[in-house]
Amino acid sequence: DPLGIGAGDAPPGTYALVYSLPATTTMTVGALGAAEFPAGAYVYVGSAFGSNGLGRVDRHRRVAEGSHTVTHWHIDYFGGHDSTSLVGVVAAPRANVECRLATELRDRASASQTVGAGSGAGASPHGSGERPLDGFGASDCDCPTHFVGGAGPKELRSWAAEAFQRVQR
Repeated sequence: DPLGIGAGDAPPGTYALVYSLPATTTMTVGALGAAEFPAGAYVYVGSAFGSNGLGRVDRHRRVAEGSHTVTHWHIDYFGGHDSTSLVGVVAAPRANVECRLATELRDRASASQTVGAGSGAGASPHGSGERPLDGFGASDCDCPTHFVGGAGPKELRSWAAEAFQRVQR
């Protein structure tokens, strides 16, 4: 772990968590209430600038595996659900780009929807709802959401890595 994420001395930064959901699932996401999430892949964008910075990623990993059951953030409800799997993480140490990254990923998912509209391998399982739940992860900013669905897990991880490079220029 080159960032020291599990060691207790990780740097601050922004991160993207990629999840897989094999079947359409209804779950309650804290104060946002119950929502149906279509089967597919999702990416959540967060940041950690407090003590142990990106060590928060390790907390999200523990929530996803079921060894940490405290629900504090919206992503805890989704990531801690029995049906979801955390399948990828992309992090940018010392980069304060959470909202810019979330915007980039929403724009990419939206553009992908236009290109891959309809059915088939290129179509997103989210239809016109690449924003699966408004307000998700964005209660402390003016963004519509920091949670985007679309493409597959590998594609979303790649999109996140590419978006990090663009927003850090």
